[in-house]
Amino acid sequence: MTVHFIGAGPGAADLLTLRAVRLLETSAVCVFAGTYLDEAVLGHCPAGATLVDSQHLDLDAITAHLVAAHEAGQDVARLCSGDPSLYSALAEQTRRLDAAGVPWDVTPGVPAYAAAAARVGRELTVPEVAQTVILTRAQAASTAMPETESLAYLARSRATLVLHLAIRRTRELAASLVEPYGPDCPVVVVGNASQPDETVLRGTLTDIADAVEAAGLRQAAVIMVGPALAARDFTESHLYDSHRPRPAAGEGTPGLSQEPVGSTRAE
Repeated sequence: MTVHFIGAGPGAADLLTLRAVRLLETSAVCVFAGTYLDEAVLGHCPAGATLVDSQHLDLDAITAHLVAAHEAGQDVARLCSGDPSLYSALAEQTRRLDAAGVPWDVTPGVPAYAAAAARVGRELTVPEVAQTVILTRAQAASTAMPETESLAYLARSRATLVLHLAIRRTRELAASLVEPYGPDCPVVVVGNASQPDETVLRGTLTDIADAVEAAGLRQAAVIMVGPALAARDFTESHLYDSHRPRPAAGEGTPGLSQEPVGSTRAE
């Protein structure tokens, strides 16, 4: 049987993909992170399903549940908050499953930062303001960050910055970003995006820490920093410029070759 790693999205039960719902409905076991999910998500599980809250389990205990279900001939829905490609411990868990000979697959989900940006109606890439989004995290009581991924180094780009697992260090992080971004740089913090207790805070690097502390946010929040979050007077994208001629059918970008979708190239 198979362990299905499923992106549960930011928490709302109606932000799951159709595939995620189908897998939940047909899996006899569901292992989920109770800290980050709206209980309504579990409503997609079949009656009588075994529900395992992983928030207080270490990787060994989680793996034991996954392996035991496989040995019992049961499919497992392993719910990951947001999307499994970000901070989900997917790499650690699948490495253990490979060692145990347990098959697995991955279903993507809506990442928390995307839900947060949607909540405030902001595009994180605005023409000639920001064309790069950096997804990173803070380091506290956690594994070390690679030397080339220090916040000071990344902030030099002035790209739109999205900080995960950082809400308890907002004041320290905001202070460190003032020099590259400026004190008036807009900041948006969204806690529990898409859930009933969602919190949205807007401010600047100067005052956002006060707002976070006043709101009492301690977990399940993303911090977004960058001028794109408040851009108003900006150049419109050439992609939708009605005065710019579009390539004729069969023409591509000069210097780039085109291949039919689904074609293969011999190496």
